Amino acid sequence: MTSTISVAFRGRLGRFDLDAAFDAPSRGVTALFGPSGCGKTTVLRCVAGLQFLPESRCLVNGGTWQDDSVFLRPHLRPVGYVFQEASLFPHMTVRKNLLYGAPKDGPKEIAFDEVIELFKIGHLLDRAPRNLSGGERQRVALGRALLTQPKLLLMDEPLSALDRQTKEEILPFLERLHESLSIPVLYVTHDMSEVERLADHLVLMKAGRVVASGPLGELQSDPDFPLAASREAAVSIEAIVDSYDASYGLAALSVAGGCFVVPTASAKPGERRRLTISAGDVSLARHAPGESTILNVLPARIVSVIPHEHQMVAVLALGTDGTGARLLARVTRRSWEHLGLAEGVVVHAQVKGVALAAPAPD
Repeated sequence: MTSTISVAFRGRLGRFDLDAAFDAPSRGVTALFGPSGCGKTTVLRCVAGLQFLPESRCLVNGGTWQDDSVFLRPHLRPVGYVFQEASLFPHMTVRKNLLYGAPKDGPKEIAFDEVIELFKIGHLLDRAPRNLSGGERQRVALGRALLTQPKLLLMDEPLSALDRQTKEEILPFLERLHESLSIPVLYVTHDMSEVERLADHLVLMKAGRVVASGPLGELQSDPDFPLAASREAAVSIEAIVDSYDASYGLAALSVAGGCFVVPTASAKPGERRRLTISAGDVSLARHAPGESTILNVLPARIVSVIPHEHQMVAVLALGTDGTGARLLARVTRRSWEHLGLAEGVVVHAQVKGVALAAPAPD
């Protein structure tokens, strides 16, 4: 059985033309990212069978959901769908909302108690939806989708209706979902900060077309695609906690080709954490700098460069051999020329800031 998700949806919907095809892994989170109106939600609806476009294809883990001769109706597709709004039934308790749509017979890969623990909602079971906060309602909606025993989870901008504080409350639970379950997720968003926190694979969309598709870190640092040259350019890196110094509140985290020291309230050795480093937070030096307040100064090699107006965006690979994790550094053209920087040059990357995703809640 092929462990991939392969889709190709082509057709016209009113005045909108969709021609979107991509392959995604059958594990982890694949983010569909792009501006509003680019076709992200339409792709999700096509995967769910809610939208029919002839001459299209949808293959999930070796199963054919749509091709030239097959079209599975929505109720026959094992998907869980989470919308922008939680859409809980107001006349039902949380418990009854969770169990709505859950199969009553047959084996269950995702148990009720597992979902309760995953989203920390045991104390809410007897409440009515009107007595829940926005974050609590969305956690219940996520739990309800999982209890339908899906083979694929579809999430359509599930945080867009929430305020910033509530988003920050929900994100660790989504990270916990990512770590705990093997169900693949197609996640629609136009918020790059959500992509940086959650995604493993990225599908870039624009005007109904797929601009690029691939592992998140590769697309973030690839000079052939628009993310690396954008004002918000950043790279997300998977890291493992080596040690934690509680007296200073500092964790040492290993990545390919180097190690970062990052302030955090807590960290457990061996724990996997995600780092996000903005191109604007990385400066370059030709020689090792002296003592400073910057905690992270790592040797790296310039592997490519993106000229952008009066600035240069350098793509770096940690380590002097140019094989480590990728970073981006945005510098002025004047500094670039003054320091004699070029592809292949070994530099010292001075990382002024590192965003460390919070651990999933215990």
